[in-house]
Amino acid sequence: MRHRHGYRKLGRTSAHRKALLKNLSIAIIKHNKIETTIDKAKELRSFIEKLITTARKSDSNAHRAIFAVLQDKETTNKLVTEIAPKYSDRNGGYTRIIRTRIRRGDATTMAFIELV
Repeated sequence: MRHRHGYRKLGRTSAHRKALLKNLSIAIIKHNKIETTIDKAKELRSFIEKLITTARKSDSNAHRAIFAVLQDKETTNKLVTEIAPKYSDRNGGYTRIIRTRIRRGDATTMAFIELV
């Protein structure tokens, strides 16, 4: 049972899960909208919203903290300079998850996750 368990394991090791969330975050920052499974989208929501909240400070320490997680200069700069200032007056809820379809191969629920 997963009573009060804090996160989804997604059938991966911790290093693989960390890499997955990092790559999904880079994709959503670059494209503003991606399609993935519903469980990955729900896990990505909390991950990316914490990054945006950190980026709202827009100082050098925010740059460092976000680059430490993403390891990508281009997306770090875009997040801090373009995306985060749009949410300066918003307290959370930076993403939206929209269920789209059932994937044909394994019948899992797919969803779009996008920046609001």
